[in-house]
Order: sequence, then C-alpha cells, then structure tokens
Amino acid sequence: MNGVEICRRLDECHRSGAGLEEVLALAVELLHQSNPRFHWTGIYELCPDNVLRLGPFLGAPTDHVFIAVGRGVCGTAVAENRNINVPDVTQAPNYLACSSETRSELVVLIRKDDKIFAQIDIDSHELNAFDRNAVTQVEVVAEYLADAYAHAAGEGASDNPATAS
Repeated sequence: MNGVEICRRLDECHRSGAGLEEVLALAVELLHQSNPRFHWTGIYELCPDNVLRLGPFLGAPTDHVFIAVGRGVCGTAVAENRNINVPDVTQAPNYLACSSETRSELVVLIRKDDKIFAQIDIDSHELNAFDRNAVTQVEVVAEYLADAYAHAAGEGASDNPATAS
C-alpha cells in the first residue's frame, strides 16, 4: 500500500466519524504494515511545553515516552524544523537508542505552514532502510495527518486531505 492509498483509508476512517486518535492509530498501523523494513512505527505529538509525547506506536516498547525538543533525532527534527533520515544510527551523535536492533531511523514532521503538530518516527533493523520511495510515502501520510490535526484544532484544512496536494 502506498502513501496515497493509506491516505484514502485514513479519509474513509475520518469520514465514518472516527476521531483524530483513531485516525492516528490507523495511520501507524497502515504505515507499519506497508513496508517490511519498518520495524517500529510511531507518532510523537509536540506538547505546548516543547516536549514530544509518544502517541500510538507498533513495535517493541520504548523508554522514550517523552523527548525534549533538541534531544535525539526526534527532538532535533523539531528544533531544526526538518525531516531527518539517518541511514546508520551509529553515525548519529544525538541518537537515543530505543532498541539495540535499530540500525536506521526516519523522522518526518507532521506540520502545516509553520506549525508542527507531531512527527512520524520509524526505526528499522536494517542499515539505510529508507529509500526515496519510503520517505515520500511517509511524507504523503504526514501531510494528510497535518490536515487532520489542523481540522481537529479548528484551523481549517481542505475538505478531502487525501486528494489535496
């Protein structure tokens, strides 16, 4: 299933009356199932106190339920307002080890304009697991989720985020 197909499923879920939390959980599930190289998939929400809080996830439990902005790959992505693809976590000086099996990590921000709502964090047990197609797929889902967050916050979004570009 590619990013557009995942967004269509998320849109169906939303239109059936599901709340944001259900949509987020489904996004994690569909992303996790979409690629055999995705071994841990989760969403960290950005709280007003500049701390990332773990939301829905699939994979091994983690001690990193809260991450300060600027700390680790997840916190750095927010601090620098950019997505980060780490092909080899042993080469990332700011990496927070969630699992000894993790070899690569991808963090894609869920943002609309200048507002960061959350991020999608994916770990893989394989080196260089996130090729351009995988990154693009996660970015498409993140864009959909940004519209869902904006809509839930009453900030307005397109009527059909799955078909918006």
